[in-house]
Amino acid sequence: MKTDEFEMQAEYDFSRARQGRIVPSSAKKTRITIRLDTDILNWFRDQVEAAGGGSYQRLINDALRAYVESQQKDLEATLRKVIREELELAGVSKQEVSV
Repeated sequence: MKTDEFEMQAEYDFSRARQGRIVPSSAKKTRITIRLDTDILNWFRDQVEAAGGGSYQRLINDALRAYVESQQKDLEATLRKVIREELELAGVSKQEVSV
């Protein structure tokens, strides 16, 4: 189709229009504003570019998720250590405890 075939209307009806994104974002995602150091942001962008494309925001999200999961594992290991120490102080043998 040629551009000549279309004419601008004198007036358009925007009464049913909605503002915002055309494609709704996932319910699992939350839009926020965050300030990051420029060098950190550039590092993530460079990583995506070196990989041939993708989303630096997803890469940041993946890095944050890996950090959170490592913290949860550290907490579990700490709890297990404390429980073992407390059981030892209470005189409970390893044979009496099944994990």
